Amino acid sequence: MKKEISNEEVLKQVEKDGVKFVNLQFTDMTGSVKNVTITVSQLPEALEKGIWFDGSSIEGFTRIHESDMYLVPDKTTYAVIPWLEGEEKSCRFICDVYTPDGRPFEGDPRYILKKVMKEAEEMGYVYNTGPELEFFIFKKENSHIEPLPHDKGSYFDLTMDEAYEIRRQMVLALQKMGITVETSHHEVAAGQHEIDFKYGDALTTADNAVTFKYTLKAIAQQNGLFVSFMPKPIAGINGSGMHVHQSLFDVKTGKNAFYDGSDKYNLSETAYHFLAGQLKYIREIAALTNPLVNSYKRLVPGYEAATYICWAQINRSALIRIPRTSEGRTQSTRMEIRCPDPSANPYLAFAALLKAGLKGIKEKLKAPEPVEEDVFEFTEEMLRERGIEYLPYSLWQAVKAMKEGTIAREILGEQTFNKYVRAKTLEWDSFRTAVTDWEIRRYLELV
Repeated sequence: MKKEISNEEVLKQVEKDGVKFVNLQFTDMTGSVKNVTITVSQLPEALEKGIWFDGSSIEGFTRIHESDMYLVPDKTTYAVIPWLEGEEKSCRFICDVYTPDGRPFEGDPRYILKKVMKEAEEMGYVYNTGPELEFFIFKKENSHIEPLPHDKGSYFDLTMDEAYEIRRQMVLALQKMGITVETSHHEVAAGQHEIDFKYGDALTTADNAVTFKYTLKAIAQQNGLFVSFMPKPIAGINGSGMHVHQSLFDVKTGKNAFYDGSDKYNLSETAYHFLAGQLKYIREIAALTNPLVNSYKRLVPGYEAATYICWAQINRSALIRIPRTSEGRTQSTRMEIRCPDPSANPYLAFAALLKAGLKGIKEKLKAPEPVEEDVFEFTEEMLRERGIEYLPYSLWQAVKAMKEGTIAREILGEQTFNKYVRAKTLEWDSFRTAVTDWEIRRYLELV
């Protein structure tokens, strides 16, 4: 968990770093980073009392007649922004959002995650995650943005990987922002990449995921390129996922609560209940882990994205995979859920995944048998015989499952739930009433 730090320690570090401007950041319901900039002279008051702002125009926040809110910087998230150095050096803090009466704002995605993590802590667990965010680097043609891959490389490629130097710049920037990078490589599709950072408690990794996305966009922009975390920017090739490695650690002992060496898969009873909870509730939370119309164009057979609700160890077509661990590395026991994509708000996605797992533990759900065959090759009859269901086919199906269930309401709270459903319904309506290029090409002359 995050280490406490005093106001005085932060102010001394800010002075030492020569910071002139302070960016106070938070996310809206969709995961977009919002920012309020103050001068360094205002920082002591911001740390002590917070900074007021108008929340009425922020997606998923308050109504106009209740718009006043204030930001409280999380001192542990202090970082100097490397691409804004020089004489007018800037830093950032990730903030928590509060209402005028001093209570956490219930629609703040960061608070929503904290609330579910508190529930886990009361059950004796710390929830750790290790998200893997894939992304594309695209060219800019005369300042016009189109999905034109920057290189022609493929998985783990080097000779055709023209983005090696850009990824190196990205890694250095991430490290300066306080993120421990572990690996960096080219992904399967042309122009597609992955940079993995160290796992940690879910709040820390959600903060890091938010920082990761805008850092990569900034570095790409400096190179005349742009980064996209769109799940499926180009038809016919792999899309970008955000596979999430997950584990629960015992609060008292610090040991991995998922590990049991006597089990074939080295999984404990707690792990099986957690897994069963995610399998049971994934359809109800899919609109949080895969929140865009475009998300469901990635979740189709044939492109390594999970579409079937089952689990396995070596089968990457399964929704949840149990990675193998080396002998003597029991603390690394974890499960990887493969459907989320990087367009998700990481605070809401992690809150949803944790809540589903905790419900599995509370309800003592029994996990089904693993499916080690390639599920993409199964017929409809074989799927029915094994009791394997599909993930939603579309955002509309995901929103429908969300409304018919109860878990999303528990996670978001009634007010934020209603706002989220309304926003996603409007998004779907906008898509379904649009006339696409595909329709023009297919039907204009035909009918």
